[in-house]
Amino acid sequence: MEDTFTLLPLHLDPTSKAISCPSLKSSSIAAELALLNTTHRSLLTLDTPNSVPPPPLPLNPKRSAAIQKMREQGNASLARKGGTASAANAQAHTQEAIKLYSYALEMALTRLPWEPASIVRDEVAILMSNRAQAHMGLQAWPEGAADAETSVELKPAPGNGKAWWRRGKCLVEMGRWEDAADWIARGIETGGDENAELRALGVEVQSQLSKQRERETR
Repeated sequence: MEDTFTLLPLHLDPTSKAISCPSLKSSSIAAELALLNTTHRSLLTLDTPNSVPPPPLPLNPKRSAAIQKMREQGNASLARKGGTASAANAQAHTQEAIKLYSYALEMALTRLPWEPASIVRDEVAILMSNRAQAHMGLQAWPEGAADAETSVELKPAPGNGKAWWRRGKCLVEMGRWEDAADWIARGIETGGDENAELRALGVEVQSQLSKQRERETR
């Protein structure tokens, strides 16, 4: 019978109380210990009686408010970008929006482990879609495509038609017509047909593919 327990040479830092295993080089163990230490630090900062973790609900209202505020500030930066005639100012506003969305993403992804994962998914899906739009404003098509795809993976449908369209548009701008056609078809099948822009983009892509096939057959 194989052993089911392995004794590890763990080390407890007397000051920080962080646990490490310096004599054993293992990425999986290091990752587990990092999560344990992060949880420990989170427990120390709890504003609850006896530092006892609260039930999964309600959420930390301060963090939720901070995430929402940064998202709204990012949206405002993108709106200001559209109201300026200077290309330099427009670029600065877009970069500021990306920075704000990234800060909000970091806060959402570092919620305490006992908070509902479904809330994190919804927050990250929205923020990734927003940041994809900002990347598109800088013509950073690969970055926009990656963020939009992440958004869709977290929240396929319904209600996420913009993320489907944004990745499709990025693929078009990169000249990846076949990939765009496949992506748009998936979006419509999954429920993205609620978005008229996605359907219109699909018509544009199919038209371009038809022209390409005609040229190839000449």
